[in-house]
This record gives sequence, C-alpha cells and structure tokens, in this order.
Amino acid sequence: MKVGIIGCGNISGIYLKNASRFNNYEVEAVADLIIEKAEEKAKEYNIPKVYTTEQLMADPTIELVINLTIPAVHAEIAIQALENGKHVYGEKPLAVSREDGKRMLELAKEKGLYVGNAPDTFLGAGIQTSRKLIDEGWIGKPVSATAFMMIPGHEGWHPDPTFYYQEGGGPLFDMGPYYLTALINLMGPVSRVTGSAQMTYKERTITSKENYGKKIQVEVPTRLMGVLDFESGAVASIITSFDTWHHQLPYIEIYGTEGSLSVPDPNTFGGPVYIKRKDHSEWSEIPLTHGFSDNSRGLGVAEMIDAIEKKQPARTDGQLAYHVLDIMHGIHDASRDGKHCILTSSCQQPESLPVGISEQLFGK
Repeated sequence: MKVGIIGCGNISGIYLKNASRFNNYEVEAVADLIIEKAEEKAKEYNIPKVYTTEQLMADPTIELVINLTIPAVHAEIAIQALENGKHVYGEKPLAVSREDGKRMLELAKEKGLYVGNAPDTFLGAGIQTSRKLIDEGWIGKPVSATAFMMIPGHEGWHPDPTFYYQEGGGPLFDMGPYYLTALINLMGPVSRVTGSAQMTYKERTITSKENYGKKIQVEVPTRLMGVLDFESGAVASIITSFDTWHHQLPYIEIYGTEGSLSVPDPNTFGGPVYIKRKDHSEWSEIPLTHGFSDNSRGLGVAEMIDAIEKKQPARTDGQLAYHVLDIMHGIHDASRDGKHCILTSSCQQPESLPVGISEQLFGK
C-alpha cells in the first residue's frame, strides 16, 4: 500500500527508518508545514515525493496517511484525509476533544475507511509476552494493577517542547496512551474512572539548546492521579507526572489471584518481563515469546494494513484509541467535578498477536 506521512518532526525519523522493514507498505510521499523539513526527510530516507498537505491529500495513489502532526491538529488532518478517501493512522492521542474523536470514527464508518492510532508498542515483544502469560493463567485472574509515568518534563531535551504544556498536552495526554493502551490490552476495557489533576509550575524554562532560555506558559495539569475500574471488576491506579525528578516505582505491575507480573516500559517494544507466583520466593525473568523487541514504530501501520486486506478489525483500531481518549478526559472531569466519571465508551480487548507473527506477515 502506498502511504504518505504528514508531519516531519521529531517522531517521523523512526517511522521512515522502519518503513523498509515491513512488507505490506511503502512511504511514497512526505509533507510538512515547513517544506524544508519534508525535503530533508525525503532526501535522508529516499522518499520520491515532497508535498504540501493539500497536494498529498489530492494524490490518488496514496491510500493511507500517517498523521504525525502535533496533537492540536490530529483531528483536522485525519478528517481531511478521510474526506479524501484515505485510511488514517495517527500518532497519539487520537484527538484533543471527545467530539473530534467521535467525528473521526463516524466519518470513517460512513466512508468504509480505517482509523488506527498509536501507540503500537503494545504489539511488541514485551507486552505481548505479558499478555500471553496472563492469557495462560500464570498469575490467575487479574484483580488490580499499578502504572507510573513520572518524569521532570520534556524541556530539558526536546527541541521545541511548548506543545507538551498546551491543550492536548500534559503527562496524561502525552504519555498516558502508552500506559492505558497497555492496560486495556492486558485487562480489557474500563467502565469508570476518578482522579485528581494538579499543576505545579505555571511557567517553565526550556534548557534544550535549540530554544534555550525560552519561557513556556503552562496551560494544563502536569501531575495526575487516576483510579480505573475495569469492566472485568479489576481496579488499577495510574500516576502521570511532569513534576517528578526521581522515583523507584515500576512501570506497570499486574496483580492476580495466583501471582504478580511486572510489565516493561510501555513506551518501548521489548522487555524485561518478570513474574512472581504466590508460592515463589523470587521474581523470575521470562524469555520474550514474540518478535519486535527493538523500536518498531510503524508496526501498527503494518498490522492495520493487514487487517484492511483481510477485512477484519485492526488491533490498533480507532475505537481503542477513542476509549483511551475518553479515559483521559474522564480523569480530568472527575478531578474538576469531584466525583467518579462513568464512561460512555468501550472497546474490544485487542486480540493477542500469534507467536512468530514477525516472520509470517510483516517482516521483510
């Protein structure tokens, strides 16, 4: 399938690099508001066409758009692509607002097109191995979980971090999709949430070299604690923070009736995966059972294209991404309103990937 990428910023490099790994799509064109960025990426990765966004949308040979723009325009670009008859795979989050997310899914359904969304890290070796262990009953029935993403923020390393502190940013909207998508993959959809959202610093100073010394006005909460009630009856707690210098907490742990599972960083594709059953005295590292343990961004695109060809739901389906969006808004809403938020969305728990899928379908 011929694919076009819109947005040639920081994340585009790994998508362009990895496109050559997968056997069911190739990048035909790149576009960016700053045409020099698109030209630079096209030259570096030997992409044949450099377009404006409008030119890319108008090209009938491009069947799918990979949307790597900033969160504030995710929905705008996705809707434009759908209106032009193209499937869309976007970076996280699906959209900034629930209303825009719904509109995307409704338009895709109306036109018979697919919407897929990052993160695709849950398709990697680490979380797929964790899913296999849960499905095979190694920790019994999952009853609770914890998830922690706590860092000092992006202004120390990102060349232009301002958007992380504007609407659609913050630690929950930026990093929460990795953790929430992993939890839904491992434990199923969520029915109710509550939480607390706070802002520590109203202004931040960029210390990365490109914009060193520039001040950022913070518009969103930068420290959020949430409680998730799953449809299965399990309960999880999640903390996301741009206000934490150091901690020793795990990324994700799942606690079951027969033991506990330590899940690797959901912002990566690999391990390690550890398990400790109720009768064990030590944690044991479990060998990874699946492929794609390195940085395999773009795997979700390959999986979605495979689903399109087979006329079946994609694991990175837009309904999953919308459910994640709804959960994140629900935590904000609960903090603002001082009560639980009953979610109106749900999704199918993604099917696990078969062992050996990298050799069978997607890898060259």
